[in-house]
Amino acid sequence: MNSKIKFFQSIHFKIALVFALLLLLTLEIVGAVFVRQLERQNLNTFKAQQTVQTYIVNRFSTELSSTKTTTADKQIKSTLSEINNTNNAQIRIIDNKGTIRGTNEADNQGIVGQKTTDNNIKNAIYNNRDVVRTTYNSQNNSRYYTTITRLIRTQGNNSELVGVIYMRSSLDSVYQNINQITLIYVSATLVAIILGLVMAIIISRAITRPIDEMKKQTLRIARGDYSGHVHVYGNDELGQLASAVNNLSVRVEEAQESTESERRRLDSVMAHMTDGVLATDRRGNLTIINETASSFLDTDQDEAVGKSILDLLEIRDDYTLRELLEAPDNLVLDFSTKEHDLILQAYFSLIQRESGFISGLVCVLHDVTEQQKIDQDRRQFVSNVSHELRTPLTSVRAYIESLSEGAWKDPEVAPRFLKVTQEETDRMIRMINDLLTLSRMDSGTQKLELEMVNLNELFNYVLDRFDMMLKQDDRPEKTYTIKRDFTKRDLWVEIDTDRFTQVLDNLMNNAIKYSPDGGVVTCRLLETHNNVILSVSDQGLGIPRADIPRIFDRFYRVDKARSRAQGGTGLGLAISREVVQMLGGRIWVDSREGRGSTFYIALPYKPYDEEDIWDENN
Repeated sequence: MNSKIKFFQSIHFKIALVFALLLLLTLEIVGAVFVRQLERQNLNTFKAQQTVQTYIVNRFSTELSSTKTTTADKQIKSTLSEINNTNNAQIRIIDNKGTIRGTNEADNQGIVGQKTTDNNIKNAIYNNRDVVRTTYNSQNNSRYYTTITRLIRTQGNNSELVGVIYMRSSLDSVYQNINQITLIYVSATLVAIILGLVMAIIISRAITRPIDEMKKQTLRIARGDYSGHVHVYGNDELGQLASAVNNLSVRVEEAQESTESERRRLDSVMAHMTDGVLATDRRGNLTIINETASSFLDTDQDEAVGKSILDLLEIRDDYTLRELLEAPDNLVLDFSTKEHDLILQAYFSLIQRESGFISGLVCVLHDVTEQQKIDQDRRQFVSNVSHELRTPLTSVRAYIESLSEGAWKDPEVAPRFLKVTQEETDRMIRMINDLLTLSRMDSGTQKLELEMVNLNELFNYVLDRFDMMLKQDDRPEKTYTIKRDFTKRDLWVEIDTDRFTQVLDNLMNNAIKYSPDGGVVTCRLLETHNNVILSVSDQGLGIPRADIPRIFDRFYRVDKARSRAQGGTGLGLAISREVVQMLGGRIWVDSREGRGSTFYIALPYKPYDEEDIWDENN
């Protein structure tokens, strides 16, 4: 588009060439007419001069009629000398027998008395007609004008041809004059053409300069450069066109800036959207895809463009493009794999012009994995709560019915039934309290009473309590040993003492429950660069790998029968996770089936000196 135009292809050259050709054509036509008229006029003048006066013609007729040949010839010669021969014409007098009776050629008087050999003269005598003709001699490159005039003698009513006058004159002087005038005209024409060409170049340059500037400005606009300005030389059409180009440049720049701003805004919105966006043409081939959609579909943006949306969404076997265009619906697409779960809600809408023409399709992908999981967890939670409450209520109802039917009178059975009823009631109360605690945590109404606590002392306090419980039980169902592996450095962390003690109690209770008789529960406490790591390890049966991701879910039990038999509610680990997360830490488990389990808690930690702790507390 911006290739350099050759001079012979430019409008500057074309205008000058057209002007020069027009001037040349005009001068050529005028010159041709002028030279033609000049030639005709000169020839007519020349021919008019080549005539013999009437009285001389009569004298020649009389002399040729005389029988005295010698005297007549002398008179003819004398008469020839009287003729005004302006054209230097060759004049011969020939009688009706073809004999030359006289000539004005001084150096050719020997032909007098001889017969003429000129066929034109013979034809004029024999055919009794005048001859006028122009001849060309190629030997000497000369033109001649020849006239043969009949000499007629009239006697009464009779007329007799007595001879002819032969006149021949050279036309070289006439054509030399014409050629000289033509040469002058051609020279003047060339000068006029040169001057006209110079003027044409100057005029065309004045015309094409603003056009060239406008061309350069439009090329700059095409490249996206709107800084140029076309100079307005006048208020004529070119000046108005230059003003229009300047206005166009401003308007295009404003439109481009507006379009670019909208495009950047759209790109920013597309890039930062949490939903995936796909746009296709009317054939269903992808034209636009944002980063979120490419992440959802695990594809590269450049590779995805041009592919069919049916293949990208993997719905070609269930839907056709016509079905999506005619009745766009919402689809639930499951892209879950072994590594991660992904469920997408696809919303389709048409890209439709005002005329009704459908030019494409827009698909918005919304990640509903968490929502689906929440819905599933809610249904599971309701089912679990119903099941967990129904079991103790059924048991309590059965024992109460037995007591009401007379078992209360039995001194051995009644206390045992009442004890079971009380245990089941306590179990339901604990479960309800745990549910209320989780509900307050979910709603954000559960507040933490944070304080700086020496984690070494708190952990030792909890473990000492479990050791004391083992010593106070005279006949323990299970014996165990608690092994402590603590750092010697005092670790001060900001926690809610009551809630964190509840977390430690849950971990220790689970470790003791699932450890074999005589097992060892290993408790560790250490520090890293910016975390405190606390762990509780048991020697139990361990957790299957498939159950580890769900071990902290509410009411989830690996061994449901054993956990329920030992009085567990299935909410302890869920509460522990919520408390640890509220403290800014995280909890996880490392377990192998048959090799026991280790629960880890990582809390944020910043080293403090004990003096700084006391200053903060005071």
